[in-house]
Amino acid sequence: MTLACRNLWKVFGDGARDLADSIDPALSREEVLAQTGCVLAVRDVSFHVREGETFVIMGLSGSGKSTLVRCLSRLIEPTRGEVLIDGEDLLAMNKQQLRDIRRHKMGMIQGVDKATQLNRAAEVIEMVGLTGWEERYPHELSGGMQQRVGLARALAVDPEILLFDEPFSALDPLIRRDMQDQLIGLQQLVQKTMDGEFVQTGTPEELVSNPINDYVRDFTRDVPRSKVLTHVLS
Repeated sequence: MTLACRNLWKVFGDGARDLADSIDPALSREEVLAQTGCVLAVRDVSFHVREGETFVIMGLSGSGKSTLVRCLSRLIEPTRGEVLIDGEDLLAMNKQQLRDIRRHKMGMIQGVDKATQLNRAAEVIEMVGLTGWEERYPHELSGGMQQRVGLARALAVDPEILLFDEPFSALDPLIRRDMQDQLIGLQQLVQKTMDGEFVQTGTPEELVSNPINDYVRDFTRDVPRSKVLTHVLS
């Protein structure tokens, strides 16, 4: 399954659609806000994620990463553009079509019987290394374990696309590295199309040899170069 964005915009405020058509590309977000009163959250973003790829979105706080990810599933309605899943435009779908996509391709809730739910839950709990902790309450789990629960919940419905919004940002460096390694291992196992957090543009080799910061360095250090994807949200 492939995921693509074409010229995607999200503008918050009155006259958002007209603004997306007429905005001066030289204006910064702050200048747009001062002149129009509108917040330019996502500006003309285009990218393509092939089946089985891990696509990473990196950027400063407030740069629009979370808004972009939520636009991909229409949890936030984009102002303009296209979101394509295997060539079908998500923005053109009706409520029933969108519900089916979310249930079966993006990891949201499905209507299945309880026995199936329990069996699948046991499988993904084992997959993320939490066998034996099934009956524990959240406060009885470490931070890393709680993050693994979140990952297990995403995997439980066997979606074709997994969307992560800074899933390890609250963890200390050692736990974060462990979870990143585990996620890479799971991706190689289940071969899902993944989207995560958007800083640096370049080829995989450039990212590995000249990382712009510690985050990029840590993420790319042990990742095969063929799996390091490049795109920026500034």
